[in-house]
Order: sequence, then C-alpha cells, then structure tokens
Amino acid sequence: MHALAAFAAGLVFGIGLIVSGMADPSKVQGFLDLAGSWDPSLAFVMAGAILVGFAAFIAARRGAQPVLGGDIRLPAVTRIDRRLILGSLVFGVGWGLAGFCPAPALLSLGTSTLKALTFVLGMLAGMALYELAERKTGAAGGNSAGASCE
Repeated sequence: MHALAAFAAGLVFGIGLIVSGMADPSKVQGFLDLAGSWDPSLAFVMAGAILVGFAAFIAARRGAQPVLGGDIRLPAVTRIDRRLILGSLVFGVGWGLAGFCPAPALLSLGTSTLKALTFVLGMLAGMALYELAERKTGAAGGNSAGASCE
C-alpha cells in the first residue's frame, strides 16, 4: 500500500511540475529575470505550494496522524545559521543559472537533454561531496530540512 501511495504521489507531483511549467528551464529563468521579460506565473505555483505546506505543518504541529501511519518528523533545529544561508545561496544560484531544481531536473531526464543530464550529474556530485565532508568533519545534522523548490 505504501509503495502504491508513493507512486501515486510522485505521479501527481510530476504531472503538476509539467502542467505548471516548473520542468521547463526557460520558464523558470523567465520568472527569475526581473529586469527582462518577467514571467510571474511561477509565483502562483509557489504560493500554492506554500499554502499546502503551511497547512501540512499546522496539522503536524497539532498532532495529526499520517493517513498511512508512521511518524511525522519535523526539523529539530529551527535557527538560521551559516550552513543554512550558504546552502540556500548555492541552491538559488544553481536554480537561477540552470533553471532546474532537483525534482524538475529528474523529471527532465526523460527528455534526454544534455542540460538536464549535466545538472543531475552535478547535483549528485555535490551531494557526494557533501556526504564526504560530513563524514570527514563528523558534523551531525545541522539545520537541514531538505531543500525543495516546489
């Protein structure tokens, strides 16, 4: 049942990315181009995502139980620190330059574009470097809550 629910959620999420234009790097870059021909449509996509996320966090804080069971794990660390700011900057620069963030990039792999493949390979390399650095320094956790642009 969990696998079917995960598949359905992923399918709906992927369709939403396609319908909203989040999988199209030029649409994303048009949204980020404030000085040129700005495309505000993705602001509405983000506002919708923020509303859904806000409602989910409210329900989680009130002790709501997940429909499929299990635990809801909210971030334990809530302070804004150097690691969070630097990670956000790297994420934002990558998003602005490539027009991709992780989920749309993975979705765009299906189009077999070199740009999507290059982004995903770079993303995986960055994730591997982060893991190596964490193991080397022995740093635990930090303020990471899982970045997402959707």
